[in-house]
Amino acid sequence: MATDVMAVRRTWSESDVPVAPRSYRHEVLSRFLHNRIGGAALAILALLVVMAIAAPVLTSYDPIKGDAAARLKPIGTAGHILGTDEIGRDMFSRLLYGGRLSLLEGFLPVVVATAIGTAIGAFAGYVGGAPGSGLMRSLDMFYAFPAILLAIAIGASLGPGLKNAMIALSIVFIPPISRIAESATKRVVVNEYIEAARLTGANTFQLVSTQVLVNVVNPIIVYASGLVGVSMIVAASLSFLGLGSQPPTPEWGYMLNSLRSSIYVNPWVAALPGLFIFITSVSFNMLSDAIREAMDLKRT
Repeated sequence: MATDVMAVRRTWSESDVPVAPRSYRHEVLSRFLHNRIGGAALAILALLVVMAIAAPVLTSYDPIKGDAAARLKPIGTAGHILGTDEIGRDMFSRLLYGGRLSLLEGFLPVVVATAIGTAIGAFAGYVGGAPGSGLMRSLDMFYAFPAILLAIAIGASLGPGLKNAMIALSIVFIPPISRIAESATKRVVVNEYIEAARLTGANTFQLVSTQVLVNVVNPIIVYASGLVGVSMIVAASLSFLGLGSQPPTPEWGYMLNSLRSSIYVNPWVAALPGLFIFITSVSFNMLSDAIREAMDLKRT
């Protein structure tokens, strides 16, 4: 009897124990954490956010107050590690404080557009027919104009200012997000569990909010994460044209505009806001690609 028990013990190992399948969220998180490019992009963006929030701790210079005697100091100047701008303001301080508005201009319009666009697209895809088609055709009119030109037109009609610039950006991003949500919803509503939920007596709002949205959120998140970098670039363009953030508030796009006359005197200092915009935008694009790859479990 003892021999039989020992034999069983020798043939049974931990590898024979059935392992419960990992949840979808756990699998996506695991795939994302193993993506080095996505991790690097996330680290860069986290560093930029922390630096912007901790600006009062990292620098003692007032980002608005200038010093005419210290105009256009080069990078590496004692007391001004990144030099000074055209009226003697510390560039390191301006870039840190400017990151607050620039990052906000990237995030907020995309969040607002995602909420509104997802609701519109999910409703149109679920209802279908003439109402859904008419709703989406009305949004298709926005595709007649490039995003940057449409944002400029809306921003100019609303007037200059940070608030109006973010409203313009939100309006520009609603149609493409709605289109993504509508396409994903049409693929979901034909599934049997939607019909089963309908037979239980659930109304349209309940079906869309509890059954549809949870199953169409993946492509929306991937697309929206890629729009953040685009939003930053378009917002910087609006500020460059005088339609966004107004002086003397530091903002990367406006800083590019104010420093353009100094590019022949001190080009490296004048290029710093553009460099920060470039790094942030590229990081958001890499992060979006990493999220897309992590959510696409079919590629494993």
